[in-house]
Amino acid sequence: MDNLTEAQQLQQQQQQSLQIDCLNENTNSNSDNKNSKTQREQERGGGGEKDMGHIGGNSIHRSSSRPQLDLSGAAIQGNFEERDPTILLPNQSDDISHLALDIGGSLIKLVYFSRHEDRPVNDRIKRTIKERLGISNGSRRSYPILGGRLHFVKFETTNINECLDFISSKQLHCGGMDARLWHSGVSNENAVIKATGGGAFKYADLFKERLGVSIEKEDEMNCLVAGANFLLKAIRHEAFTHMEGHKAFVQIDHNDLFPYLLVNIGSGVSMIKVDGDGKFQRVSGTNVGGGTYWGLGRLLTKCKSFDELLELSQRGDNRTIDMLVGDIYGGTDYSKIGLSASTIASSFGKAISENKELEDYRPEDISLSLLRMISYNIGQISYLNALRFGLKRIFFGGFFIRGHAYTMDTISFAVQFWSKGAAQAMFLRHEGFLGALGAFMSYEKHGLDDLMVHQLVERFPMGAPYIGGNVHGPPLGDLNEKISWMEKFILMGTEITAPVPMSPPGTTGLGGFEVPSSKGDILRSDASKLNVGVLHLVPTLEVFPLLADPKTYEPNTIDLSDPGELEYWFTVLSGHLPDLVDKAVASEGGTDDAKRRGDAFARAFSAHLARLMEEPAAYGKLGLANLLELREECLREFHFFDAYRSIKQRENEASLAVLPDLLMEIDSMDEETRLLTLIEGVLAANIFDWGSRACVDLYHEGTIIEIYKMSRKKMQRPWRVDDFDAFNERVLGSGEKKPCQYKRALLFVDNSGADIVLGMLPLARELLRRGTEVVLVANSLPALNDVTAMELPEIVAEAAKHCDILRRAAEAGGLLVDAMINIQDGTKDSSSSLPLMVVENGCGSPCIDLRQVSSELADAAKDADLVILEGMGRSLHTNFNAKFTCDALKLAMVKNQRLAEKLINGNIYDCVCRFEPAC
Repeated sequence: MDNLTEAQQLQQQQQQSLQIDCLNENTNSNSDNKNSKTQREQERGGGGEKDMGHIGGNSIHRSSSRPQLDLSGAAIQGNFEERDPTILLPNQSDDISHLALDIGGSLIKLVYFSRHEDRPVNDRIKRTIKERLGISNGSRRSYPILGGRLHFVKFETTNINECLDFISSKQLHCGGMDARLWHSGVSNENAVIKATGGGAFKYADLFKERLGVSIEKEDEMNCLVAGANFLLKAIRHEAFTHMEGHKAFVQIDHNDLFPYLLVNIGSGVSMIKVDGDGKFQRVSGTNVGGGTYWGLGRLLTKCKSFDELLELSQRGDNRTIDMLVGDIYGGTDYSKIGLSASTIASSFGKAISENKELEDYRPEDISLSLLRMISYNIGQISYLNALRFGLKRIFFGGFFIRGHAYTMDTISFAVQFWSKGAAQAMFLRHEGFLGALGAFMSYEKHGLDDLMVHQLVERFPMGAPYIGGNVHGPPLGDLNEKISWMEKFILMGTEITAPVPMSPPGTTGLGGFEVPSSKGDILRSDASKLNVGVLHLVPTLEVFPLLADPKTYEPNTIDLSDPGELEYWFTVLSGHLPDLVDKAVASEGGTDDAKRRGDAFARAFSAHLARLMEEPAAYGKLGLANLLELREECLREFHFFDAYRSIKQRENEASLAVLPDLLMEIDSMDEETRLLTLIEGVLAANIFDWGSRACVDLYHEGTIIEIYKMSRKKMQRPWRVDDFDAFNERVLGSGEKKPCQYKRALLFVDNSGADIVLGMLPLARELLRRGTEVVLVANSLPALNDVTAMELPEIVAEAAKHCDILRRAAEAGGLLVDAMINIQDGTKDSSSSLPLMVVENGCGSPCIDLRQVSSELADAAKDADLVILEGMGRSLHTNFNAKFTCDALKLAMVKNQRLAEKLINGNIYDCVCRFEPAC
C-alpha cells in the first residue's frame, strides 16, 4: 500500500482522536470551529423537542433564558481519581448552558458541561457508499459539529465558598462563552443557572453577590425522578445489586422499568413511587438519613468530614457497642422467630449496661454501629413502602451511600430480610447526582428523550485504577501533563505509590487532584468502591439488525468470573505488553517522545490490570473483549493511534505482490474445488495475528509469504469445527437442492496483510462472481494489526489493478472514486456491476459487540442474507454463540491454547469453520 501523505496521516490521526473521545477536552482547545455556525443554524431549523410530560401535576419548566442544549447521544467519562463519572455529549453546539447544581443540606452536587473540538466531515467514498446503500441524508438527524462531556463534582455545603471559587475558576457561570472571550473582558449579562435543593433558595443571594448570576430554581422531586429515569434507561450498567460484597450488574429493560420505588438518601430520606416519565408521587420519607449519620458521627467521633467518618467505619467492630440477640440469649439464636445470634437487638444497647465514658469507646466502633443503625432502618422503611404499593424494585441513591460496600450490604440485607427475598435493593452508579442531572436536563432542548442504551459507550481512562483524592474538574489539560502524572506512580503489586504532596495545600494540583486526605503516600485501589469510566454519547451507534434476539445476546464468549481464567488472561496480556510497547514506539520512529509515551502507557495499562485483578467488577461486567478494548483505548489515550501502522503497510505490500498468481491459480479450478480452496485460504491467512504470542514467534521462522504457504500446506480436513460441507451444499446445491443465491453478504474482516489480501478478498471476489453484493466490514479505529475501514479502499484499489472483477465491483461500490489506478478499459460502463463496498463497524477493538455498531453497518445489514465473521476476536472471543436471522459462517484459526481447550476442546492452530443456517 502506498504511503499516505503527511496531510492524510494528520487527517487520519485527527479523526481517530476525535472518534475515541478519551482525550482531554482541553487538548487542541484553540482550534477554529469554522463550520459551527452553519451547523448550529441547520440544527435549530428542524423539529421540536418531545414533552417530558407532567410530573406531580406540573410539567418541567423549560427555561428560555439560556441557549439550547443538545444532549443527544449522552456517554460516562471518568477521569483519574474521579469516582463519579463524567458524561460525554458529542453533539453539542458551543452556545449552551454549562452548569446545574443540587444544593443540599450536607452536600453540593454540581453537573457541568465542557465541549470538545470539531469532527471531520465524511469523505467522498463514504457518501458514494451511502448512496449505493440507499441511505438518504435526510433520513437521519443532522447533528451539530461540536461535542462535549458532563462532569460531576461534589462539595460539602459548609464549604460553599470553595464551590463558588471552583465555578469562577472554570468560568462555568459564563454560559456557553468561550474562555478566551471571558478573559478578554466580554461579560454575560443576565446569566442564569439552574439549581435544585434547599440551598437554591438559601444561597441565591450569595451566588448573585459572588458570581453575578441568578439562580433559577427547579423542583427537587422533579429533578430526582428525571435524573433517575434518564440513567436507568440510557446506561447499560447503571444499576447493580450488592450482597455480601458481591456486585452484580442489572440490565434494566426500559420498556419494563415502571413502576419502581426511588429512595433518595441525602440529609434526610425521600421515598418516591415512580410510574413513568414525569409521573411520580412522594409516598414517604424519614428524617433519619445521611445528615443524621454525619451529625451524630461528628459529635461522637470528632471526624472532620463525611468521608473520614465512612472510612473510620471500615475498621470498626459494632459488637462492642450494639446489643445482639446472642447477648440476650446466652450466645444462641432465637430460632423460633427466625433471629440469629448475630442479629442486632438494640443499636448502641451495650452502652446502657457498661460503666464507660464516650472516650472509652473506639471511634471506629461508634462509626460502624451508627452506620448499621441508620442503614438498617432506611432499608426496612423502604421495603415497607414497596410492600404497600406492590413494588418489587427499589433503587437507592444519594450521597449517603457513596459506593460504600458495607452501607450497600446493610441496606440489601434489610430489604432481603424483611421481604424474605421477594424484593431487591438496587443501587445507582451516579447515586448522588440525580437531582443535579435532572436540573441540567431542565434546560430547553435537552434532547435526551430518545436516547437509547446502544448509543452509550463506557470507557475507562488511565486514572480509573486510582482511588484516593478528590477530583475537581476535567482531566489533565494536555498529553504532557498526563505523562508527567503517570511518571509519578510506581506499581507495587496492587498498590500504587505516589510522591506526596502532589500540590500545595488548598490547590487542586495536577489535573484537579487534591492531596490525599487520609491515605498518606499510598493510593490503593479500594475494592469496596465502584469505578466509573467515561460515558461517551455516540448517536450513530445502533443494534445490529440481524441478531436473532438482541435481549439475550452476550458478545463475550470467555467468562472471566472464574479467578483462574481471569489470572490466565491477565498473564497473557501482561506478557504481551513489552512487545506491544516496542511496536507502538517503533511506529512513530522510536523518538524520545514516543518512548516516554510508551512507558506511560505501560504503567497505566498495568495499573488497570492490577485494579481488575483485585476487584474484577470494578469497571462493570468484565469479559475478555472488555479487556482487549481497554488496552486499545489506553494506547490511544497516549496518542498511539496505530501502533502497527508500518508493519501493516509492509505486509499489505508483500501480499499484494503475490495476489495475481493466487487469483490465477484459483481461476483454474472447478467451482467445488475453488470454494474449498478459498475457505482454506481464509483459515490459513488468519494465522497472521500480532495479538498472539505464538504467531509473533512464527515471524522469526520466515517471511509472511513463506508462513502463508506453510499454513496452506497444513490445511487438512476434518478441521476441529468443520461445517464446510453444509456451507458448500448451501452455496453450490446438491441433488435436488438448488444453490442459494445470496443477495448481499457482510464480511467482517480481521487482519491486514495476507489475511485480508490473500484470504478475504479472494472469497469476496468469488461471492461477487456468483451474483452477491459484498460489504467488507472493518474497524473504525486501528487495533493491533487489524485492517481498518479507512485503509481498505486503497488495498482494494491496488488489488483491482490485477482483477477485472474486483475493479468493476469496486467502481460500482464507490471505492475507486479517488483511487489513482491504471485502468485499461476505463470507458466501460460498470453501472450494472454488483458492488463491493466498505463500511466501518463502529469500534476500535479486536472484538465486536453487535449491540453497538455503526449506523452505516446497520443500514448495510438490512438487505443482507449472509454474515461471515472472520478471526478469533470477532468469531471466537466474541460472537461464537451469537445467533442470526440470516445464514452465518464463522471462520478462524485458533492461536491460543487455552482458548482452543475451553471453546472447541482442541489445540493451537486448530481451525473453526462453523456454518449456521438462518434462525
